Amino acid sequence: MATKGIGLETVQGQLDSFVKGFPSLEIVAPATAEKGIKILSDEEIEASLEIYAKAKIDGRRKFVPASGAASRMFKDLFSGLDRLKSGGSLREDEPAAVFVSNIERFAFYDPDIFPARAAGESLAEYQSRVLETVLHVHGGTGLGYGSKPKGVLKFHKYIDGARTPFEEHLVEAQEYMRNDDGSACMTVTISPEHERLFKELYGNVRERYESKYCCRFDVDFTFQSAATDTIAVDMDNRPFRTDSGDLLFRPGGHGALIYNLNAIEDEFVSIKNIDNVAIERFLPQTSLYKKVLLGRLVMLRDRIRGYLSALDEGTDYDSLVPEIKGFLSGELCIEVPENISDADLPGYLRKKLDRPIRVCGMVRNQGEPGGGPFIIREKDGSTSLQILENDQINRSDPHSAACLSASTHFNPVDIVCCLRDYRGGRFDLVKFVDKDTAFISSKTYQGRQLKALELPGLWNGSMSDWNTAFVEVPLITFNPVKVALDLLRLEHLG
Repeated sequence: MATKGIGLETVQGQLDSFVKGFPSLEIVAPATAEKGIKILSDEEIEASLEIYAKAKIDGRRKFVPASGAASRMFKDLFSGLDRLKSGGSLREDEPAAVFVSNIERFAFYDPDIFPARAAGESLAEYQSRVLETVLHVHGGTGLGYGSKPKGVLKFHKYIDGARTPFEEHLVEAQEYMRNDDGSACMTVTISPEHERLFKELYGNVRERYESKYCCRFDVDFTFQSAATDTIAVDMDNRPFRTDSGDLLFRPGGHGALIYNLNAIEDEFVSIKNIDNVAIERFLPQTSLYKKVLLGRLVMLRDRIRGYLSALDEGTDYDSLVPEIKGFLSGELCIEVPENISDADLPGYLRKKLDRPIRVCGMVRNQGEPGGGPFIIREKDGSTSLQILENDQINRSDPHSAACLSASTHFNPVDIVCCLRDYRGGRFDLVKFVDKDTAFISSKTYQGRQLKALELPGLWNGSMSDWNTAFVEVPLITFNPVKVALDLLRLEHLG
């Protein structure tokens, strides 16, 4: 615990949570086009673009979660290789076989690394050789993609060479997050064991992209703090000990990244996962809707700041209070509880307004995994817009299950944020986390079952107490690579 910087009080609180559990959120309704998700007209899109183009913003930065290896992306390939090594064969239509038969279409293909099937080489031997070359490194040969992070893998093929997701994020950053001084800033959260790979890649490509796009890049790499790890317990809620007798701590999930986000000094931040990129041909659409979201963020920021300044002046409450209540309800789905007295109402409205702001892109649900948008009942009786993962929804409750079934959109992690208050100071984002939205999951370690504590997710409970708006964006702006064969989709082929 001391090595990780975790205090005894923190661990005791986590142990208590395993025993008590966490309360289910009360879902009022799914956020839909009827209420909760804004469907913009052509005129509103143009207005948002114009507002963003003219806005005064004290620093813009892209925030890209990129921790972890790509092993999950290659799960099907590992499975296929294991079967081949044990003397089995692959069906023609299963992922590992399809991958091998299309090897020349991938951006990382090189005929010197992947020689054609040799005379006398069986199909199983050829498939095994190709999969080995992609996933592992033996004797200095092979790509070793099975243990590398997604951000440094060659995803896209261009005339002048291949690009990694990291490079595509650089291109995106200069397109819609460029600062007034011509710089494009990006924070990438990585694992310590991958630091060398990312820094080498950045060092190798920085000058080329700065020259090509007439832009100065400023990229920093940050780690998830070990102090945000959580203790694991056995099935009887006792601290789990490894075979060597040590306490087991596990990473607390992407919710721990709220501390990394909290360290950013820029006013506007755009959040997007490392694998959600497309070839540059699709950048105009991606950039357009990102600027639309940013324009909506500027509108909310300016209106909220105007209301807070008016509350400071303390004049004309009779007309101001109803206007603020209408704004909260119409733009943010915040309904004020009826039991708030007239005397307490200005202070209550001030507290609701003076919070970080996020505008989240939402796409029509096509069966992709991701958190869903809902209207929930807060502890104080008000309502708010929240992104909920399936694990946060009590499916045994008929109303909650019905809301889940009626949900029409999901969150592709397409989020823009304002991290400054109306006086220009930085919010302490940790103060806006709902700790009761953590959850417990089942895992295994050294062949034994355990319970793990997941911190409130970055775009779930960690942003629970933010002012939130949902805006529909087209599906073409969402192009994740979850499995290797996703790279054969149109959005990833040159």
